[in-house]
Amino acid sequence: MVGMTRATVAQTGARDRMGADMRSPVLRWLRRGVIVLLLFGVLDYLVLPQIAGTRRALHLVSTIHPWWAIIGVALETLNFVSYSLLTRSVLLDDRPPYSWLIRTDITALGVSHLVPGGVATASALRFRMLREGGTPADDAFVGMAVEGVGSTLVLALIFWLALIASIPIFGVNPAYATVAVVGAILIAGSLLVIFLRSRLAPTTTTDRSWRIIHRLPHRMQPRVERIVQEYSEQLRRLLADKAGLRASALWAAGSWLMDAASLWVFVAAYGHRVDPIGLLVAYGLANLVAIVPISPGGLGVIEGVLIPSLVGFGTPRAIAVLGVVSWRLFNFWAPIPAAGVCYLSTRTKTWGGGRFFASARR
Repeated sequence: MVGMTRATVAQTGARDRMGADMRSPVLRWLRRGVIVLLLFGVLDYLVLPQIAGTRRALHLVSTIHPWWAIIGVALETLNFVSYSLLTRSVLLDDRPPYSWLIRTDITALGVSHLVPGGVATASALRFRMLREGGTPADDAFVGMAVEGVGSTLVLALIFWLALIASIPIFGVNPAYATVAVVGAILIAGSLLVIFLRSRLAPTTTTDRSWRIIHRLPHRMQPRVERIVQEYSEQLRRLLADKAGLRASALWAAGSWLMDAASLWVFVAAYGHRVDPIGLLVAYGLANLVAIVPISPGGLGVIEGVLIPSLVGFGTPRAIAVLGVVSWRLFNFWAPIPAAGVCYLSTRTKTWGGGRFFASARR
């Protein structure tokens, strides 16, 4: 009996140590994320207003129009709604309820804003939550990939069109002209690839992929080949759905434009009406640069590109700083606590509608 008790205690201690070892990297990662967020928060809300001029900034804050701020928050909310509708449009079979999708997207967005390199962590969490919501693995994988690439492509298209439209108004900028040419080539190439891929048979992708697959160990080749074939077929089905692609493009454009409109409103709340074309150029450039995962959610990167760009399009510096900082309060910071609420809601049977528990039993 004593020997069994000691063995049980030893096993329990080993499990506790193993759990502690697994938790410690996560806790260290979260601590680093919190420290990074605090540093950038200090930069955003203490240093930037100092650059704009403390007295001038305080005066502008006292003159903000509340209704403009309310409209800006409403537009930012519509941005999140549009993005979840985009998610629904790229899922072909067994779509979860929209309430599950929007909670999944907000949770992933908050996680991507919380930890360094959070895009990978957020994507893994989002994939798992889509699976828990009842989405098949291949649908979730291909849908997320198409959504990410397609959304970025739509943003690049919006930026390119705004850049072309800005030339008669603001003149030719050599740097912007170069970006416009490169962007046009990338957009045309991407659209051509999508068009050609939608007309390929699923076996074509498998044949082309075999050159890579046959280099793998023989045990892995049948499984990898089956996975590639399934994903290729799923991608072909998605790209062949013209109505679905149009809906996806519209929801992606709506999400970006709602977000940009929210920025315009927050700048207008401080008394300046920035030219919409110039704002779209600045907004598109900042968000395209932020795709490079330098910081969580582009924190510091978007502000560093967006503020001088708005100033270049005629926005007073103090207004540009306060407008961008106010917009980022709801664009970047608000999804973090909202993500916690949304994630907890998916863990409860009442809010989750029992779907999580049904998928867990499977």
